[in-house]
Amino acid sequence: MTVLLWLSVVSLLGWLWLACGHGLFWRTDQRLPPRRPPGRRPEVAIVVPARDETEVLPVSLPSLLAQKYPGRARVVLVDDHSGDGTGALARRLARTGGLPLTVVTPPPLPPGWTGKLWALRHGVELAGPVDYLLLTDADIAHGPDSLAELVAAAESNDLDLVSQMARLRVATGWERLIVPAFVYFFAQLYPFRWSNRPGARTAAAAGGCSLVRREALERAGGIAAIRGAVIDDVSLARAVKSTGGRTWLGLADQVDSVRPYPRLAQLWRMVSRSAYAQLRHSPLLLAGTVAGLALVYLVPPTATLTGLAAGRPGVTVAGGAAWLLMAATFLPMLRYYRQPPWSALLLPFTAFLYLLMTVDSAVQHRRGRGAAWKGRTYG
Repeated sequence: MTVLLWLSVVSLLGWLWLACGHGLFWRTDQRLPPRRPPGRRPEVAIVVPARDETEVLPVSLPSLLAQKYPGRARVVLVDDHSGDGTGALARRLARTGGLPLTVVTPPPLPPGWTGKLWALRHGVELAGPVDYLLLTDADIAHGPDSLAELVAAAESNDLDLVSQMARLRVATGWERLIVPAFVYFFAQLYPFRWSNRPGARTAAAAGGCSLVRREALERAGGIAAIRGAVIDDVSLARAVKSTGGRTWLGLADQVDSVRPYPRLAQLWRMVSRSAYAQLRHSPLLLAGTVAGLALVYLVPPTATLTGLAAGRPGVTVAGGAAWLLMAATFLPMLRYYRQPPWSALLLPFTAFLYLLMTVDSAVQHRRGRGAAWKGRTYG
């Protein structure tokens, strides 16, 4: 019991530091920065990599074609060798009008590239000398003013990369349990305030919605500079920031993911396919991550319940205080996703699932299955 008391005290101290000294990662007030109507109308190309996306394209693509942008803009959809008629569906959807659409298929995937980045490279080349490129996934639906707001934010604040974390779907029980924590954990890894600070080492973006200045992308080496990255959004932000670019990342108000994850297995694959890559495939970092997750997220409820059962008030108070502080930092994200406040107490269980997903990611990598996505596996 003495060991558990010390662990609960350390966990509580850890939560005090996370809540106050870790970039206020838990707050959800990082939205598009103040902006004014731009004095010019930059030309934009929206590049959409798509592989087997007929399920979501009827919702996402019309939202891009319907953008109310005052300048010149067009959509380039790169059909990444789909087997379900994605390209043909995109052409049919374009007949309803809106922004001009070009549908292309890239050459076969060369060694050393991930499929998404190879498709993006092809789309960026086809876009030509535009001012900005909006790199957005095929499962992302945009509000009608999304593009205009992104460009205004970039122009008004002299930003080279403006990225928004799309609001993910939370329709099923598993989605409500896993999804808000997914964004919460991402913000804990890359506190948005730190990432948005010029000169700070932290750099992150959200791959579903990233507006990048073409000159900044070229200065960073283009898409080729990150061609093998599994976590391509963070890699893009690092590349832009490392060459002097200014980046910004925040939560979205009119950018939504429409991809459903109704079952735990689908959410599990979404997380585990890149979790070990996040740890740079290091067994040492994996061990440290597992120990850290256990100390920070699992010790508080264990200490609280054990202390209550054994009549040890010190253990109960320390563990309970850590658990309540943990839950308090999760409340803003739950409000953002319109979830009930009481579900914040379930965060330790969700963290335990993420711990298992991370271990499974390492196991799959050792078995040679790496980051598997839509029929492709990356080592």
